[in-house]
Amino acid sequence: MDRSRIFMTLAALLPLLLFVFPLWTITLEAPQYPTPLGMNIYINDFADKNPHDIKNINLMNHYVGMKYIPEAIPEFKIFPVTIIITTVLGLLLAWKAGYKWFLYWGILMVLLSAAGIYDFYLWEHDYGHDLDPKAILKFTNPDGSAMGFQPPLFGSKDILNFKAHSYPHFGALSFGLGILLAFVAYAIGRNMQKNKIK
Repeated sequence: MDRSRIFMTLAALLPLLLFVFPLWTITLEAPQYPTPLGMNIYINDFADKNPHDIKNINLMNHYVGMKYIPEAIPEFKIFPVTIIITTVLGLLLAWKAGYKWFLYWGILMVLLSAAGIYDFYLWEHDYGHDLDPKAILKFTNPDGSAMGFQPPLFGSKDILNFKAHSYPHFGALSFGLGILLAFVAYAIGRNMQKNKIK
C-alpha cells in the first residue's frame, strides 16, 4: 500500500479532532481567584474550564466596559463547515490524486490557519479595546489614553492584577499535526516517484 496515501489520509482526518478537543484555551490568574478562571475555545463554541467561569469573567469584565463573551459568533458557523470540506477534499486527494496535490492541500491548510489566527486576533482586539464609555471603572495608560484589556494572542500577559495566559489546545495541535503529515506525505510520494524513475 502507498505510504504517502496513508499519511495523507491521516492528515485529512486529524483536523476532525477539533470537534472533540478545544482549539484554544485562555486562563486568568489573580489573587482573588484561588482557582484561575478560564475558557476553552472550540471551533463552534466557548466553554467553561471550571463551572461558571465564563459567567464570572463576564461579570468582572462588565465593570470595565468590556462586551460579554457571546454564545455564538459568525465564525462558529463557518469553521465547522470549513473543516468538513477540507477533510473531504483531503481524503479525495489522498486516494484519487497525485502526490503533488498533498503539498497544495498542506499549503491551503496553512493559509486557512493564518486566516483563522488573524481573525482570532481581531476578535481579541475588539473584545479588549471597544469599551463602554459608561463603564463603572475606567483605567488609563501613563499617557492618558484608555487602557485596553486585550488578552495575549499567544503566551502570557499582565492585565492589571491578572495574568492572562493564551495557548493552543489539543484541537489546534491535531490540526497542526495534520498539516505536517500532509507535507510528509508529499515528501514520501516525491521520493517514491524518484525511485521509480531510477
